[in-house]
Amino acid sequence: MSDAKPPVTREDRLAARLRDNLKRRKAQAREINGTGATHEETPDSLETGLSNPAT
Repeated sequence: MSDAKPPVTREDRLAARLRDNLKRRKAQAREINGTGATHEETPDSLETGLSNPAT
């Protein structure tokens, strides 16, 4: 018996590509804006442009 993985569906491939694309676009936007993500920033604060209210 082999440990063959089931074939990856088209939806799974597209979802992975979309996630990679989103990460790349966010990284490019941070470079353009001159803001680097820190450990204190949450994904929500990066999307809205708001700082972390806990700090």
